[in-house]
Amino acid sequence: MASDPRVHTPESSLPDALMEAVETVSVTRFARAGEGGAGASSEGDAVAREEPLEIQLGGTALAVVMRTPGHDEELALGFLVTERVVSGHADVVSVRHSSVARTPEAAGNVIRAILRPGVVVDLEALRRNLYASSSCGLCGKATLEHALASAPPLSDRARFPARLLLALPDRLRAAQAGFARTGGLHAAALVAPDGELLVVREDVGRHNAVDKVIGWAALEGRLPLAGTILLASGRLGFEIAQKALVAGIPILAAISAPSSLSVELARENGLTLVAFLRGDALNIYAGAERIRFR
Repeated sequence: MASDPRVHTPESSLPDALMEAVETVSVTRFARAGEGGAGASSEGDAVAREEPLEIQLGGTALAVVMRTPGHDEELALGFLVTERVVSGHADVVSVRHSSVARTPEAAGNVIRAILRPGVVVDLEALRRNLYASSSCGLCGKATLEHALASAPPLSDRARFPARLLLALPDRLRAAQAGFARTGGLHAAALVAPDGELLVVREDVGRHNAVDKVIGWAALEGRLPLAGTILLASGRLGFEIAQKALVAGIPILAAISAPSSLSVELARENGLTLVAFLRGDALNIYAGAERIRFR
């Protein structure tokens, strides 16, 4: 039977944040005949936790996202920023879990943002245009017009050597504790000009991981994120590119493939798009002028 490449750590020794993101379930394993012969066995297996999070403005429900618990405040704030509900943390008085839940199942799964006086939001228009899930964010947008609305084109003059980009996947993998445990979490990282990973977040939803990173940056007062790289472990769809643009990130890179619409958006809005970042190679689909090859 082939060995499982995931890291199996005793639950008692896991960090609190990782325990929140992981759940142990029973599984029956079967392997075809090998040196030890064929057979089935029952044991525990670590899987990524997935639960709904209701994001409220005041007491009004705005959206529900299917996410991995942990860093929920960052997720909610990043979601509000990238959906252009707010421009940053300065527009928000507080963002925290609600102490009141309608049902026991909702406990810990409702987060409420309170906006500063004078910040006006058309809640009904937002609720018509927003719906997100862990499998697809863009597919829930009510209208294509809303989906295509993006931030102003980028004119960031940042330049990065290709060799720095090539080193990033290994650094990201080393920081993916949840993926190592479950094999089922996406990751996103914000990268400084010197290649330092400023923050890494994991989630069952690739766009949630990005929102957590951008929410962290908003809480730290770092927006817009000029001169940085957003690194994603999964594919680059339109919505990820749109979030990078809204946050002012000049370079978006991923280990997997881009979509046609993300390439189009990047080319039209001055975003550098790098994909298939693997081993000693990478593909640049837009904004190659920001990458130095020597």
